[in-house]
Amino acid sequence: MSPIKVGFVGLSSSGWASTCLAPGLLNSPSYTLTAVSTTNAESAAASAKKYTELAGHAVKPYWGSTEQVANDPEVQLVVVAIKAPGHKAAALPAIEAGKDVFVEWPAGQNTAATLEIAAAAKAKGVKTVVGLQGRQAGVVKKTKEILESGKIGRILSSSITMKIAQAPGELGFWGPTVNQRNIYTLDRDGGATMLDIAIGHQLDVVTHLLGPITSVSATTALQFPTATVIDAEHKPTSQTIRATGPDHVAFSGLFASGALASVVWRGGIKSTPGRKQFIWQIDGEEGSVRMESDELGGAFLHIRNPTLYLNGEVPQTSGPADNLTSAWEAFARGEEYPTIEDAVKNHRLLDAIATSAQEGRTVHL
Repeated sequence: MSPIKVGFVGLSSSGWASTCLAPGLLNSPSYTLTAVSTTNAESAAASAKKYTELAGHAVKPYWGSTEQVANDPEVQLVVVAIKAPGHKAAALPAIEAGKDVFVEWPAGQNTAATLEIAAAAKAKGVKTVVGLQGRQAGVVKKTKEILESGKIGRILSSSITMKIAQAPGELGFWGPTVNQRNIYTLDRDGGATMLDIAIGHQLDVVTHLLGPITSVSATTALQFPTATVIDAEHKPTSQTIRATGPDHVAFSGLFASGALASVVWRGGIKSTPGRKQFIWQIDGEEGSVRMESDELGGAFLHIRNPTLYLNGEVPQTSGPADNLTSAWEAFARGEEYPTIEDAVKNHRLLDAIATSAQEGRTVHL
């Protein structure tokens, strides 16, 4: 099969797209990078030059509206990997042009934007894939295999506690300090809060393994209402920013199966000795599965592979695969991958958590 020709929106010389998403494309025989699209001519030229050298063939530069890259007759798949507020505006021209689209999670600034992308894709009959790559993690695939085998019996409960690191050299958002480029993540309506991104990624894996959550009772807190902006060397500046999105989130609820869900997420906590980054325990009548990690960002299953335990022992897995690369390959091979419809379901769950916390009531989905 011929490689899928990609037009990449938001592929600059640095950042998430270039460090995490692009390598999987460049190293895959299933794809070829055909064009890049950025906000201006200068950055587009710099990106095209960099990736022409890396790919070993000419990569075309586009800038401004994504209509140009979308209407390139050689482009088959348009990848959108920019900040959440721009997802819809970037994806819709590609869909209108009849191109398949990849949109990084959250695939829209809010549920309404994601629904609009989904409706457009359905109307044009194009394929969609969303960057919820945690499903491709080796530990997640192994856990799914264990659960479906019945080794731990009927699932009774799922309990998660995770922290978002906050210290010099760590993440630099959702806490008392924030990098200049991540200031927008503190805005409750910006589509990139801890609830939107970190929790959104994790809950997609939770429901992928355990099925839909049908009710939630949530509480949120803003423990760090003011964040100090730090520079590229992680040193504090004189600038402070008011945060409006919660940095601590907890909820309990029920899965459709009747199993209990219990979750606590904590942002802005320093990585002092003894603090686990991530613990997830799934209890069944006949045993348990546990994931845990002390690694920075260990709760981000789309980029990390925590240690997996089955009844206290580490089972054999497929190895530390690159989850992001595996996600690209799953789409190319036509295997199971998250779509825009999955993103809509995930957004609705996040909305239910937010509504429950704001209104002080149980929300049923």
